[in-house]
Amino acid sequence: MRRRLYYVLPSVPAARAMLDELLLARIEERHIRFMAREGALPKDMPECGFMVKTDLIHGAQLGIIIGGIAGFVAGVLLVLMPPDGLTMRTAAILLMALGGALFGAWASGMNAAAVPNKKLEKYAERIAAGEVLMMVDVPLRRVREIEDMIAARHPDFSFAGEEPPMLAFP
Repeated sequence: MRRRLYYVLPSVPAARAMLDELLLARIEERHIRFMAREGALPKDMPECGFMVKTDLIHGAQLGIIIGGIAGFVAGVLLVLMPPDGLTMRTAAILLMALGGALFGAWASGMNAAAVPNKKLEKYAERIAAGEVLMMVDVPLRRVREIEDMIAARHPDFSFAGEEPPMLAFP
């Protein structure tokens, strides 16, 4: 399990120094992401991807729930009131729920891909002003260690918050 920490750094050189320090603290580069104005970060620094910048994940999750419920209701109605000459089995309920969930995930995910991430909206002004947002996914047992290290070495970096624990997917 990992916890995502957010820090707002004053400039790109400060972000570069912070990346080097986190790498020395044995935080892998794939767990560190930066978000800055368009074109401000050098190519060799890990930038936020499409999935982080947009609400795609949240939208797809919402679509699965809503689509699954709608598909389940449609399946129940289809079994209770089948078309003339057809007999429906209860497996139709499961198939309709699954189809609804898949369609809901696709449709809602497509819509959410055009919406900026709600969690990152509060940093938009600071990013536009030239600051850099750093997101680092830290193992739960090392959260305090990393926070203390950053606070001791860089008291001018503002701690912007943390998310609840997330599963560590490769």
